[in-house]
Amino acid sequence: MHSDYFISLFAVNLTTKSSYGLLIARKLLLHYIMPVITVSHLSKQFREISAVNDLSFSVNETDVYGFLGQNGAGKSTTIRMLLTLIEPSGGEIEMFGMNLRTHRKEILQQVGAVIERPDLYKYLSGMENLQLFAKMSGLRLSHQQLMAQLELVGLSERASSKVRTYSQGMKQRLGIAVALVHDPRLVILDEPTNGLDPQGIADMRNLILHLSRHLKKTVVVSSHLLSEIEQIANRMLIIDKGRKVAEGSVRELLDPSKTILEVFVNNVLDAAVTIKKTNWSANLRKVTDTSLIFELHKEEVVALNRDLVHMNIEVTGLFPRNSLEEYFLSLTGTNQHVAAFTN
Repeated sequence: MHSDYFISLFAVNLTTKSSYGLLIARKLLLHYIMPVITVSHLSKQFREISAVNDLSFSVNETDVYGFLGQNGAGKSTTIRMLLTLIEPSGGEIEMFGMNLRTHRKEILQQVGAVIERPDLYKYLSGMENLQLFAKMSGLRLSHQQLMAQLELVGLSERASSKVRTYSQGMKQRLGIAVALVHDPRLVILDEPTNGLDPQGIADMRNLILHLSRHLKKTVVVSSHLLSEIEQIANRMLIIDKGRKVAEGSVRELLDPSKTILEVFVNNVLDAAVTIKKTNWSANLRKVTDTSLIFELHKEEVVALNRDLVHMNIEVTGLFPRNSLEEYFLSLTGTNQHVAAFTN
């Protein structure tokens, strides 16, 4: 159902002054627009290492939310905090409108997750694994119901096979079946395509899209595979060294009317201080060791360059980024360890 319906219902009850109807309309509208996940100023410190630093983001109902970052960026640490596997050093997490600290049990009952590679009993069959995890969740599901779960992930024909005979892709899909056994509203997948061949990656992509589009699940997918996130996610978060550097829809981030502009200057720190005192500060996305990253309309590039010259900032190069990969690398490029040898 669409939000317009709830808004109309809300307006009708205001007109009729039906207090009961107004209350119902408010509850329905609140449920519809309330984010599934709201993270505010989250941080995690491991001694001298800041794994997650002042991270804030939100995930909406039925999103396929891409969580992008290079290895070591803080993706898995954030996910483990969402699942209460590790304790945050600071910040707040709300899920389904409830605080994770005070409503842990109620929240986790609505969450299914696969962290990196799923933990499965290799000496048991796929069906036996599913039966075992269902019992651990306090569920009594029929053989037919469990078979339907295996069919959903394309494993019904291998239900009786031992997991040790499964390919890595099959194990990943069985892990998702386990995560779905209690019919959660939210599914969290940490690097679900790791170790998969091209067919396995395609199968995983189709499964994630099916969960969102047909089963109306909210799915959070962490990955460093930009092309995969671009194909499945409607919204995404890019983090670098534990900090958020960009959030929005793929369409917004790749809007052809906007340009991600990397500006190389002689003195980055002085230039950044000067720019933050101007209106261009709203367009400044990141400061690296050698450059400034701006997001602006392509027609504003000339004006920016002119203003930088007027501010006595020595510009040595301007490079527009027009693909998700270039955008990602421009925001996280300080971690690049292997130089590119192609133009």
